[in-house]
Amino acid sequence: MGHPIAFDFAAKLAANAPGGADAKLDRVFFTGSGSESVDTALKIAIAYQRAIGQGTRTRIIGREKGYHGVGFGGISVGGLVNNRRVFPQIPADHMRHTLDIERNAFSKGLPQHGIELADDLERLVALHGAETIAAVIVEPMSGSAGVILPPKGYLEKLRATADKYGILLIFDEVITGFGRLGTPFATDYFGVVPDLVTTAKGITNGTVPMGAVFASRKVYDGLMVGPENAIELFHGYTYSGHPVACAAGLATMEIYEEEGLLTRAADLADYWQEALHSLKGLPNVVDIRNLGLVGAVELTSRNGAPGTRAYDVFVDCFQKGLLIRVTGDIIALSPPLVVEREHIDTIVSKLTGALKRAA
Repeated sequence: MGHPIAFDFAAKLAANAPGGADAKLDRVFFTGSGSESVDTALKIAIAYQRAIGQGTRTRIIGREKGYHGVGFGGISVGGLVNNRRVFPQIPADHMRHTLDIERNAFSKGLPQHGIELADDLERLVALHGAETIAAVIVEPMSGSAGVILPPKGYLEKLRATADKYGILLIFDEVITGFGRLGTPFATDYFGVVPDLVTTAKGITNGTVPMGAVFASRKVYDGLMVGPENAIELFHGYTYSGHPVACAAGLATMEIYEEEGLLTRAADLADYWQEALHSLKGLPNVVDIRNLGLVGAVELTSRNGAPGTRAYDVFVDCFQKGLLIRVTGDIIALSPPLVVEREHIDTIVSKLTGALKRAA
């Protein structure tokens, strides 16, 4: 049972799936949010392993500082302690995060150092046994923790290790999906194809709550076993594929295509990078990170109190008409895909003044 617009939107997304036609990530499961997308992907991964005779694989590997929403699955694999501390969790373990200011401060684009951190997956396989691990989930670029980038070669190494041990690789693209890095998805930017991709936010430009999980044909075909009248995956939400959300999604995709927004960030990336790194040398700035049309400025704490100086910068900017995001000592920036160069100049100018006044 369903309504035609859900199938129309699924077909549209499949035609523009992460990684392009060769990746075959064109099987779509609708959700209502990023949190629902993550929990859906985790359940699909575990169900797939069981369907192919690997029922002992129930553990998921996440990463420190990772954010994957606030469902029970998402907080289990996520690495932000305040989201986890009072709630029970599913079996999970965590690789180390990739933030290394000491070696990679003020990197332009992907940092040079840290590919060895991908070996954490090998370590966790040795600790738990590959036969217990269903999947590993990472944000290609961690957003909520403060724009933490993967070192060069890191994602490729994760993919190779996952393949080696029969572990599914999940990319959480709730932030990077739909044009943030100058490609439709981070999957396209890095050229690394996961088995499942979680999305939300940009799928409807945030106008109506919606999310979707893209699954590879390998995963989909592995689950599609049994009689035709049987339910293959006992999972779903009341509002999965809601007609209003699908209509908003189709309209959003049309605008993306008409205005070239899924790749527009690539044209602005160099200008954004140089503008952002012009803040180097200002008081209390210890690191600047950027990729595509996203960036972060990390500050020192004031009197050992994390977030105090960054909060002052936030208030200063807000009072002058600039909305930034602050997480701890980090100022995170992700301007809209329609931003112009003069807007970037304004962002940096107002931020410069605020940083000087917060000294």
